[in-house]
Amino acid sequence: MEQKNEFELFQRYPKNPILTVSDWPYRANSVFNAAAAEVDGKVLLLARVEDYRGFSHLTAARSDDGITNWQIDSKPTMKPEPEKYPEEIWGIEDPRITWIEDMGKWAICYTAFSQGGPLVSLALTTNFKTFRRLGPVMPPDDKDAALFPVKINGLWAMLHRPVSRSSMLGAHIWISFSPNLKHWGDHHEIIPARQGGWWDANKIGLCSPPLETKAGWLIVYHGVKTTASGSIYRLGLALLDLENPLKVIRRTDEWIFGPQAHYEREGDVDDVVFPCGWVKKNDKLFIYYGAADSSLCLATADLDELVEYVLKCPAK
Repeated sequence: MEQKNEFELFQRYPKNPILTVSDWPYRANSVFNAAAAEVDGKVLLLARVEDYRGFSHLTAARSDDGITNWQIDSKPTMKPEPEKYPEEIWGIEDPRITWIEDMGKWAICYTAFSQGGPLVSLALTTNFKTFRRLGPVMPPDDKDAALFPVKINGLWAMLHRPVSRSSMLGAHIWISFSPNLKHWGDHHEIIPARQGGWWDANKIGLCSPPLETKAGWLIVYHGVKTTASGSIYRLGLALLDLENPLKVIRRTDEWIFGPQAHYEREGDVDDVVFPCGWVKKNDKLFIYYGAADSSLCLATADLDELVEYVLKCPAK
């Protein structure tokens, strides 16, 4: 692994990108923003693949070590089905995977791109071959959603990012609760986008699913800074209380990872690092992220180091 920037907590894999369309078994424009999970002893990435219409679908790739020798499904693993689910008319995007022990199933939160805008949909699977769609669970505009792996006070909990039709109000991270994964309520804004010149002003969103640690639920989120030459997507961390995730214990003031390498700075959308999944291997986190909306990359981090860093940030 290459040396990390002294201001960054993630270490880039030196042979990034780990997956591009040149690795794909069928024709596509780009591959990026993959959910990640450890399934049957292998690392599984459920990647967003964009076709030449500009529409996206999801395809699984598997690896023994989570780095090399990826076995990619020969055709799309999960395609949009607008005939049955009209909210998927313009594709499905940016999945996040959570293992639900109580159900013995994987839950996939993903963005369905409807005529009314992007919204949050949910599907369940046991094998990443067949999927039971629950359909939309949040109205547009909403995205960047992931489930907690356990119930909170008897209810399922989900982080997501609704956007007001008035852009003046910004885009913030919310939490909602459900008795059955289908009907959601008790909505609370918990992590607001900052204002002014901050790196995460006006627009933020969840990246990988919440990760349980002894200190709290570890959250990685993206912040978007709009500049004269375009937007820059960088990453920050937050820590939520284990018993009451409405309570934000800490939040980083500075970004902890941002686009620096050429494959992160140049692509279909320049200056983007965007993880949708991470996998814990011993004390290390493997963070899988989309780079410039064009390829899939890997970074690693020490989990204890991340938690220690967040705990040193100002209390919220």
